[in-house]
Parts: sequence; structure tokens; C-alpha cells
Amino acid sequence: MEPQIQYVKTSDGVSIAYYAIGSGPPLIQLSPGSFTNIEDEWDIPAQQGRLRATASLFTCIRYDLRGCGLSDRDVTDLSLQAMTRDLEAVVDRAAPGTCAIGGPGYTAAVAVAYAAAYPERVSHLVLWAPVGPTKVESLDRLVQLARTDWRLASDSYISAVDDWSSPEDARRWAAMMRNGVSPETYLRYEAERAVWDVEDLAPRVQARTLVMHPRDHRYFSAEFPRRLAAAIPGARLALPEGATVLTPGPQALATMAQFLSELSGVIPEERRERGQPTGMTAILFADIVDSTALTEEVGDEAFRQKARGLDDALRKIIRDTDGTPVEGKLLGDGVLSVFSSAKNAIDAAMRFGEAGESVGLQLHLGIHAGDVIREEDNVFGGAVNIAARISSESEAGEVLVSQTVRDLARTSAGVKFDDRGERELKGVGEPVRLYAVGEAGE
Repeated sequence: MEPQIQYVKTSDGVSIAYYAIGSGPPLIQLSPGSFTNIEDEWDIPAQQGRLRATASLFTCIRYDLRGCGLSDRDVTDLSLQAMTRDLEAVVDRAAPGTCAIGGPGYTAAVAVAYAAAYPERVSHLVLWAPVGPTKVESLDRLVQLARTDWRLASDSYISAVDDWSSPEDARRWAAMMRNGVSPETYLRYEAERAVWDVEDLAPRVQARTLVMHPRDHRYFSAEFPRRLAAAIPGARLALPEGATVLTPGPQALATMAQFLSELSGVIPEERRERGQPTGMTAILFADIVDSTALTEEVGDEAFRQKARGLDDALRKIIRDTDGTPVEGKLLGDGVLSVFSSAKNAIDAAMRFGEAGESVGLQLHLGIHAGDVIREEDNVFGGAVNIAARISSESEAGEVLVSQTVRDLARTSAGVKFDDRGERELKGVGEPVRLYAVGEAGE
């Protein structure tokens, strides 16, 4: 599922680079500002993981703003009207009919302006950490530093706006910023966006709208998001904990997943109101190899005793690796468990294999990561189905993972990943690249 860059021309003749990956309802995710490059962002594992997870449920559409990334760099008009023309061209080409739009940071204004102008085209609007037409004095000093030292300015700005758990991610974001926009265009963009004001347009938005903002961000207050949510008819406001401007945390992702669940269509209608999303989750699916043949070979009662013992062992492993077993499922039907960490899911799967070998019951093991919906003692969603399909592709005792999981865990899991190529999975729109997990020293 690698992005294939395409181009579309705006009504004023600017070429805009975009891609669309995945299948399902179209979801256009704008960049948080002028410093994103849709090609370079795939070199940031966490960002790529989020995009792949989105593409497991939606047709995920991304594009570079004019003057930035792979789009036309030599442009003069960086007004809000011009930015809206970029979005208009991408929607017309990649999302005929209706679509959902995610507008983070400064580009929330672009999403609002488009939704107000074309209410029939936008079904859902997610505005993450929207920034109003103001300047933060301390951050503006970093912006002005771009005039004399672009590297120092970009490194400092990226470090300032987020609390980075991974210094490498921060370094890659800053490098993407430098590669995505020239300092001259960046300064022009900052001057233009400071006068983008959509509060007068907000009452014309008809899309179902979710406005979200980090509860306690050190630079961007929740004042403007509150006003924006109040101005959009029927909008919902959420102020999650543990979130930052560039990288929404688990609580924020869960709220977004719940809001968009009716659009993705991954759960039945009657479950939607009761279901609670967990956000980005690693899903491990395990199933006994040739359970029907084994039952015939050793007898029904003997097989059930072995299966119960192994089921108990696997659920202990899940708990020991900080996972959550999904209750109400027997091993003969597959054991399903969810983890907040891809690394922990891989650790559990490796230990699953050893437990199965010890009692003479080999397992198919598959892991995928994406958004899930919790309902009582069960979980649902496209990511769950993909995990089960990956498990069925594995050889006896083999742990297979999707590329999403590999990208999330390749620097932390302490294992090696052997490329098994792309596979066509039943019920999945596009081929999924799979990797077999092995001990690092093998």
C-alpha cells in the first residue's frame, strides 16, 4: 500500500500533488501547516502507521498545499481563497460525491471554508487543534529565525510545538519541514494564515463536525476552538488529555474513531451508539492449525482439554504483556487480543507460539494495527478482520504481521522482519504486505 503520487490542476492553474490509498469512504486529511511533504512523511514510522491504519477503513487522501512539498512551488497567491481552491480541485478529482475532511492546525480554516462553500460535498468535518488568526509571540520569534537560520528555526519550532517521545521522529519532522517548504514561502505562509478568519463562515457549515484540541497545550489555548465549535451548528467539542498538536494521543484518536465510525461502516447500525472506540490498537489473532483434523485424530474430549489448557496459558501471556483478551471466544474459534503497543503484541505472539508447541498444538498467528470499536466484551472493525485474515495466511507456528505493525515496531521490538511480499486478503480492497517475525539473532 505505497502511495502513488498524482497531480491535479486548480482553477487558477496550480498543480497540486496528491495520493489516495485504501478503500472505503473518502477521508481527506489536510496537512497541519505548510511544512508537510506527502512523500517524506512516509519516512516517519509513526506517521506512516497512522496513515496505513486510516487506509484500512477509508480511502485516505492526502495532498501538498500550493507552494509546498511536491505541489507547484512557484506561486504568489497564498490566501485562504487560494488554499480552498487546492482542496476543491482534490475533492473534485479524488472524492466525487460526498467526503469527510480532517483539518488540523492552521488548515482547519481551509476545511471550514470549503465546507461552508460546498455543504453538499462534506458529510463529516474533524477539526484537530484549530488555530485562529492570531500569533503566539514566542513561536513567532522562532518563525522569524527562518530568515537567518532555516535549520535552527525548523528544529526549534518542531521541538517546541510537541512533546516528542521519539527524538528521531522530531528530527524527521524537522527535516520534512525543510524539504517541504522554502524559508521564504514559509514566512509568506505564516503572514497570510495570520489573517485567515472563518468564524463568519462557520454558521454555514452543515456537515457533522467534531472540534478537538489538546486540553493543556503550552502555546495554543482552547479559546479559539471553543468559539469555532459554538459557531458551527451542532458541532461537538472535545478537549482530550495527553494530546499534542502534531501527534494526537490515544484518547483523541479514540474520539475521532467513534465520531467517524458510522461513516466507515465497520460495525452494524445497532451497535454504533453503544460501541466505544479504543483508537490505534494492535490486534493479535491466534488459531489452532488443523483443529478439525486434530479433533478427529485424538478425539473430541481430549482435544477440548488440550485447547482449554492452552487457552488459559495464552490468556495469561496476554495479561503478562499488558494486553487485553477479548472474552467470549474459544480457541477453536480463534483467540483475539488487543494491545496498546505493537511491540507487546509481537512479544505475546512469540510466546503464544512457544506455548502451543509445548502442548503439541501449533498456531496460526497474525497481527495488524488500526482503529477498533469496543462493545461490551468484544471488538469490531476493519482492522480486526485484517488481523484474522493475516493469521490465516501464516504457516504453522509462524507470526505474520502487516507492514503497519512492522513500521510501528521495527526499532523497538528487538526482532527481525522477513518480507513475505504482498498478499490478496479476502474482503480487503488492496494487497497487504506481510512480514514474518523471527528472533533478531537468527
